[in-house]
Amino acid sequence: MGELILVRHGETEWSKAGRHTGRTDIPLTAAGEVRAAELAPVLARRQIRAMFTSTAARAIRTAELAGLAGARQDPDLQEWDYGGYEGRTTAEIQAERPGWYLWRDGVIPGDAAHPGETVEQVGARVDAVLARVRPLLDDGNVALVAHGHVLRVLTARWLGLEPVGGRLFRLDTGTLSALGTEHDKPVIQSWNVPAAG
Repeated sequence: MGELILVRHGETEWSKAGRHTGRTDIPLTAAGEVRAAELAPVLARRQIRAMFTSTAARAIRTAELAGLAGARQDPDLQEWDYGGYEGRTTAEIQAERPGWYLWRDGVIPGDAAHPGETVEQVGARVDAVLARVRPLLDDGNVALVAHGHVLRVLTARWLGLEPVGGRLFRLDTGTLSALGTEHDKPVIQSWNVPAAG
């Protein structure tokens, strides 16, 4: 069985500033492009059978720079829709809602482009992704290029945890992670590894 290789997109101005970036399409920074390109030689050694990316430009560009050009776009790999918290930092939100914690408290509705979604809704989307990619793993490695929170929820679901279990897995921009199995049970093979790691 192959590994499910997770690639978090490179740095953007919003990710650098800690702003919640769900559906807003923010380009990579120059540093984000460099970091994405540094992933290419590592991924080239992985013999990837199939590759998928979020529909966001930052994920598509990361895939291209990382040597995964031609990855199929999958809307279920979009980032968590942060609703009314789109573009805001945790500190800004906590100034209005002291103690706010995304994984426990969720988001508030936003405008028509950012209605918001619950962690359970994100979990349902990644369950659909996993249902599609699991059969492909029989023939080798599969790569997913997406976003921090959606990949954390996907990891929780791979491990059989509730979607909120994604809170346990910090994931930095421009990193690789790999999910696999041991004795036919789902495990994390590696996590949050930069290209130089």
